[in-house]
Amino acid sequence: MYKSVRNITFSLLALFTFASYASGVPDRDAANAFLRRIVKEHAAHFEVNYIPAAADGNDIFELESKDDKIILSGNNNISIASALNYYLRNYAGCLISWNGTNLNLPSKLPPVKEKVSKTTPYKYRYYLNYCTFNYSMSWWDWERWQWEIDFMALNGINMPLAITGQNAVWSRVYKSLGFTDKDLESFFTGPAYFNWFYMGNIDGWGGPLPQSQMQAHEALQKKILERERSFGMTPILPAFTGHVPPAFKDRFPKAKLKKTNWTTFPSVYILDPDDEMFTVIGKKFIEEEVKTFGTDHLYTADTFNENTPPTSDSIYLSNVSKKVYQSMALADPKATWIMQGWLFYHGAKFWKPAQIKALLNAIPNDKMIVLDLWSENYPVWQRTDAYYGKPWIWNMLHNFGGNISLYGRMDEVASGAFKAKQSAAAGKMVGIGLTPEAIEQNPAIYQLMLDNIWASGPINVSAWLRDYVKQRYGTQNSHADEAWEILYRTVYTGGILPGGPESIITGRPTLAANTRGTRPKKNYKPEDLIPAWEALIKASQQLNTEGFKYDIVDVTRQVLVNYADTLQRKFAKAYERKDSKEFNRHAKAFLMVMDDVDRLLMTRKDFLLGKWLNDAKRTGNTPEEKALYERNARNLITLWGDRNSTLNEYSCRQWSGLISSFYKPRWEQFFSYANQQLKSGAKLDQKAFEERMKDWEWKWVNKNDVFPEQPSGNEIETVRALYTKYIRLLKEVHSTEKR
Repeated sequence: MYKSVRNITFSLLALFTFASYASGVPDRDAANAFLRRIVKEHAAHFEVNYIPAAADGNDIFELESKDDKIILSGNNNISIASALNYYLRNYAGCLISWNGTNLNLPSKLPPVKEKVSKTTPYKYRYYLNYCTFNYSMSWWDWERWQWEIDFMALNGINMPLAITGQNAVWSRVYKSLGFTDKDLESFFTGPAYFNWFYMGNIDGWGGPLPQSQMQAHEALQKKILERERSFGMTPILPAFTGHVPPAFKDRFPKAKLKKTNWTTFPSVYILDPDDEMFTVIGKKFIEEEVKTFGTDHLYTADTFNENTPPTSDSIYLSNVSKKVYQSMALADPKATWIMQGWLFYHGAKFWKPAQIKALLNAIPNDKMIVLDLWSENYPVWQRTDAYYGKPWIWNMLHNFGGNISLYGRMDEVASGAFKAKQSAAAGKMVGIGLTPEAIEQNPAIYQLMLDNIWASGPINVSAWLRDYVKQRYGTQNSHADEAWEILYRTVYTGGILPGGPESIITGRPTLAANTRGTRPKKNYKPEDLIPAWEALIKASQQLNTEGFKYDIVDVTRQVLVNYADTLQRKFAKAYERKDSKEFNRHAKAFLMVMDDVDRLLMTRKDFLLGKWLNDAKRTGNTPEEKALYERNARNLITLWGDRNSTLNEYSCRQWSGLISSFYKPRWEQFFSYANQQLKSGAKLDQKAFEERMKDWEWKWVNKNDVFPEQPSGNEIETVRALYTKYIRLLKEVHSTEKR
């Protein structure tokens, strides 16, 4: 009874909050609660004030001091939060970040001597990628989500993707059509694979999904949406694109179904848009979703995600679009379709102008917004006449699979969106956003992108970095400034690569320079990164914030795995020469680096396998659920699928525990096998070795050994010890390479 009353109370509160924003009335209580969460006892020194939006309708904030109070003015709670963030960074010298927050506020807050006013040039500020919900968010609870939503508000995000909790909605929809729980067992994936299920790529993998998980995520989504709407955000909910359960062919034998395959996974069934059931199901889903979660009239639907359509016929493609949108509009006449433009990049050979126009032009321009998903590297808008008249959003994608690598294109991120907005060729560019497959890494590149939201022009990267260093580290430091200028000119000047370079240590052992899932190629010379490392070590005499400790560990990690890549090329060449002594000397050094990197990463919670696995297990309610979720968590970051998956190492992570228990033992087995072949004079059979590894890897996926989720060791002391151990070796190897 208590639980029922509590749920009714929560639903009424969410409905009231949504209704208040639908009427354009900001929620002052929500703003004050936000202040208490962020600045805690200092909240009493701030005052919230609501003002009209800018003349062009865009968000605005103002900041000033009055009567010993800091006045945060804005047209909604996103603007209020952005005003607070501006104050914390530019007056209090603080920075709130994923990987180390500096929020050391003095008892007496610094005043704002001259009134500040900022207007964003962008109507929409989009956030998230379907993939983020698994590569980073698979195991998030409400506490973690609450932090992220506050972070979004602080940085001006107003259009977040919100796809959590839809399994429960789909379950009710399909049960209303006569499907049973047994029918749906092979449909719903495990919790680490939801987004590929939502995009129509896979069925059932990592399942069967417990009912308890569906219910928990439905409740979580209600909290997420209530909080996002309390800021004035307009969350984007999912819609129907035709993906139906395998049992559909039996329940509706006359339905027009087609099979599609994604990588090596079994076929899934897609309902043809011409089938009368298409709009019936799509309408039912939107109705049930809106009944459950409310709506801001924005819906995400991605047809043919990494799947090629059955025909390039323009009439067919146009009809697909019409039916997808119709299924939204029948339930919500105010529906706007938010579509990822990824298919036009990923399937560029298929999607020529005629096909793209057919898909897009079937929908009125005011009923669709296209996300240019990877604008900083591959701007599709430039080859589609800005999506042929559709409003579109410039996005930074940056990360693939959650790989750990220092990487980014700072110059493009600092000016690309502004230049596009100024270009006559950009058509109806209406916003900017972030679309990473994973977050919680490379915090500088994400903060730089977010700072475009309130910038009135291109950002000067060198000047921005000096401010960023001061805010992140709590004080200015010349050595830290030097380090970041070097980082900017090396790892953050990256060319057009598909994400950051991985290290060969995470790849399936090989003598080749790269593997299917591992590309160690870099846009800089590894030796050019070492001076940044040395400068941070000098800065460590003064600096000790969490952000600094994360950064010095991350740079040390990168320097050492770069060295491991060099050693791999050396033992590969020694093997080719059949020089057993040199092969083993470099192999031993390679394994030593892996041990040291694992020990280094153990000092930071950000880099612990145990945190990921234990978060997964905590999501389960029973021993069986905990085991299922742990298997999901292990599988995603290693094989990804079954033992024959072609996505192995796509989501590789340089984490303590993963290196020591997974990557290093694989390399040890490889070295043992290679030595056997050297002694016998037999050829090294890479395929045979990999077949053996697949069995070993699958056993690891199904293990349940425990790893620590709390860091151990001192970051700075560990870094200094590793510097002493490796600096001579590094300089010697790079000196030899130059000769």
